[in-house]
Amino acid sequence: MLADDQLGATRDSGEDLTPYLHAFGAIDQDPNQLLVVAVSNGAPIATLQLTFIPGLARRGTLRGQIEAVRVHRDHRGTGLGSRLIQWAIEESRSHGCSLVQLTSDTTRTDAHRFYERLGFVASHTGFKLHL
Repeated sequence: MLADDQLGATRDSGEDLTPYLHAFGAIDQDPNQLLVVAVSNGAPIATLQLTFIPGLARRGTLRGQIEAVRVHRDHRGTGLGSRLIQWAIEESRSHGCSLVQLTSDTTRTDAHRFYERLGFVASHTGFKLHL
């Protein structure tokens, strides 16, 4: 699912699973990381990563960071993505987070509309530096 979109196709590949397995191991060992996989008939159909980030800003608030949201193309438009995001919001709330945040590539206009429908506001400009 990571490689099944216009951006992921240029960044991800199933040819060598080694880096993915390494990342999965690190996520699995970190209590501030959750990796959610929705399964139907034994096959993964959606995924989401949720990270709890302690911070000094906003009076030391804990943040929930949502990443790697993917829904298999056969299950898009079914409400599964909304349920995943709502779950992440509630899970963040139950962990004491006072803020849930995510980033979305500027070219993903459909995703932006999706997040806005769920109440997210495009409040910041993000920057990245590839190393």
